[in-house]
Amino acid sequence: MTAEVFTPTVGVTMTPSAVKHVRKQLDKAANAKGIRLAIRKSGCSGFKYETQWVDEAAPDDRVFHIDGVDVFVKEEHLPMVNGIEIDFVTEGVNSMFQFRNPNATAECGCGESFTVS
Repeated sequence: MTAEVFTPTVGVTMTPSAVKHVRKQLDKAANAKGIRLAIRKSGCSGFKYETQWVDEAAPDDRVFHIDGVDVFVKEEHLPMVNGIEIDFVTEGVNSMFQFRNPNATAECGCGESFTVS
């Protein structure tokens, strides 16, 4: 058995719309220092994106500084999200984060979960 070492080359990016939304929300959050992009096993395709406000960095966090917004990602999640772009879109009356992940090999029909190989 061999171990593969992963070195992120791109990290995480955000569109101006996502940066604007997160900055506005951080202004309202009392102690939040940034936003966490997390991955959880879930859904019909295997994994789901989650976002959470971060009050304090964890020892295994990698922090990406994007136009004044800090995005925290756990080291173990980096292989699944390296190169991801986070966008914030409005469709009708709904607003949400949208993730463009070059590592996703499949997504479920509703867009809630994804698969990586």
